Amino acid sequence: MTVLRLVKQPGEPARLIRVPRVRVAQVVMDYLGHGASAEGMARRHPYLHPAEVHAAMVRYFDHPAEIDEEIRAECNEVERLRVARPPSAFLVMRPPATRKA
Repeated sequence: MTVLRLVKQPGEPARLIRVPRVRVAQVVMDYLGHGASAEGMARRHPYLHPAEVHAAMVRYFDHPAEIDEEIRAECNEVERLRVARPPSAFLVMRPPATRKA
């Protein structure tokens, strides 16, 4: 019996079927950023099953250029938006450091 865990529509990022808001690239970024095992990622994100994490990583290892490009584009978009927007008024600003004589 084959259980499908991912869906990849033309022109769209690969996603989990059961949790479609989760893209393969998100699972990969978690793996690359934290180096966690599939079981560790499923513990940290209880809405994920270990088999879904494994399926996402298989997709990444089969199509690394595609997923790396998706990650790169997302990082570029975040940076573009960060630069284009003024700092949030909700940021807590530290007072300037005082100099000791």
